[in-house]
Amino acid sequence: MAEESGPRAGAGSGGSSGAVSPDQEGARLLALEQAGLSSAADEGMDRFARIAARLVDVPVALVSVAGAEHHSFPGMTGLEAPLSELRRTGLCAAVVSAGRLIVRDARTDPRTRGQPMTEELSIAGYAGLPLVDDDGVVLGSLCAVDRRPREWTDREVEALADLAEACAAEIRLRIVTRRIEEARGEAAALLARSELVLRASEVLADTTGVGQVRHQVGELITRDLHPSFAGLSLAQERIPWDATEGRWPDGTVQDPAVDPVATPWPTGRAAREKRTVAVHGIQEIRAEYGDEAAARWERLGFASMVCVPLAGTRRVLGALAVAWRHRHEPDLGELAVLTATAAYAARALERALFVDERIDVARQLQDAMLTELPSVPGLEMAALYRPAVARDRVGGDWYDAYRLPAAEKESGGPTLAATIGDITGHDIRAATLMGQARSMLRQADHDHPGAGPAAAVEALHHSTTTLDLGLTGTLIHAHLAPRGQGWELTWTNAGHPPPLLAVPGSPCRVLAEHEMMLYPGLAEGGWQEYRQALPPGSTLLLYTDGLVERRGEDIDAAIERLGTLLAAGPAPRWPASPTSSPSAWPARTPRTTWPSSPCAAPARTPDVHPGPTSGNPVARPHPDS
Repeated sequence: MAEESGPRAGAGSGGSSGAVSPDQEGARLLALEQAGLSSAADEGMDRFARIAARLVDVPVALVSVAGAEHHSFPGMTGLEAPLSELRRTGLCAAVVSAGRLIVRDARTDPRTRGQPMTEELSIAGYAGLPLVDDDGVVLGSLCAVDRRPREWTDREVEALADLAEACAAEIRLRIVTRRIEEARGEAAALLARSELVLRASEVLADTTGVGQVRHQVGELITRDLHPSFAGLSLAQERIPWDATEGRWPDGTVQDPAVDPVATPWPTGRAAREKRTVAVHGIQEIRAEYGDEAAARWERLGFASMVCVPLAGTRRVLGALAVAWRHRHEPDLGELAVLTATAAYAARALERALFVDERIDVARQLQDAMLTELPSVPGLEMAALYRPAVARDRVGGDWYDAYRLPAAEKESGGPTLAATIGDITGHDIRAATLMGQARSMLRQADHDHPGAGPAAAVEALHHSTTTLDLGLTGTLIHAHLAPRGQGWELTWTNAGHPPPLLAVPGSPCRVLAEHEMMLYPGLAEGGWQEYRQALPPGSTLLLYTDGLVERRGEDIDAAIERLGTLLAAGPAPRWPASPTSSPSAWPARTPRTTWPSSPCAAPARTPDVHPGPTSGNPVARPHPDS
């Protein structure tokens, strides 16, 4: 006969005894969750219950697990409704804390008498064998229940113990499988975050401007961490990258950027205190930052925000802000990713700000070298200069127009020199060489009066080669002189796109004559001069390749289309507006048809004999600029 036993270790199961500690309680509940055991029917556990009932010939057998507030029966046989449907009953502390519990009559035993489980299941004879996990925590029991008092034999108890061990092994296998799956998920998440940090180091290392840094940070964080918003708030700036809508905010309430120095907002605190700041909910915002910040938070619809300082080598540049529209508390892995991304972004921003400052200086220098068109009686002139390169926005394209020495005019020689050119490159060095070439060409014209444009280009080539400047590029240099009712154009072309001439009543003509481009080491004396009459009302267009080059399109076809547009009629004159550099419309070129041109300079002869005209040349900005 099996002896009625108090709490003691179950045979072969490791067991557990005594009161359940809080740590054991938490471990048990976690293990049950990982095993997927609850009051829901479990086919595997039902099978163990049926085997137990047949093994010891009892009407009811259970696989019982102890939850936080009640016993659940994922495995069951012999119960009637409603218990067969609910599969749970009240919690019995003795059953939870016991190892092996063998009871002749649960109705009279002091450990089980009056317990919800005893009464609800009408238990008399009871044999419970523990189900133990790998850490020795009792998760529940395999129970054999008799409606009458019962003397349990040693053989019956040992058979139930063996079956309980098999059931516990199945549960432990489930727990291990779940933990492996979770570990794989965590490893995959860690790998993804590592890849994100690696991508951040790579893509941010290649950025050259603040706009690029904003864009890349928004793309990286939005794609991997799935926030509602990701942006950079920089000192003295109020326009972040809005990763949600993929655009630059336009100043509406959807723009969460702030001045991190002065504005009461989490980004400001992160920048000032040089630490990560997390905020969850409008009440926290109101308490920490005031009513105005709370109203703004509510308009934005945020629930959580994390801000990480952008620590540069000399100062804090601002803060990285990431927000969610649902409550989200980033784990350590996510915080590590945000911190690393912020560090890479700060380095990239330092470089970008330095480059932007240099480019700004170069643009101012380049703008200063662009000519204000002179007023010449008998000619109407206009010019448009628009950088076509988004990266540096400086380069070697230029135009120029200036009066020639008075001695030539008195002898009937040229009155005006006009140039358009393209020094190879789109960087500060190209802009510097452009300035030198412009000055040298002017000097050559004034030092050799009457020698013609080809001689001036020869002098430029000789000087740049002698000084070893490494200058390469193309240009058109022309002289214009009044002839009868119109003008005469004398020009030389050093490998540049051909000028276009539109004469009223005639198709547009391409002045295709040209010689070699400017290149160090080429023989001198290779440029020729050509002449062309410009009757009253004609239009001459000089331009650079940016006006006609399109990827995948033949440049000759583009030039032909430009000529057709030029011959069609005059372009509209746009309203004048202040601009930092001379900028105007290209004659007879509809603004919706052609891409930005680095340089375009048309000259038009009026329909009357040269005489007094209205003052200064047109200098108007392009409407898309």
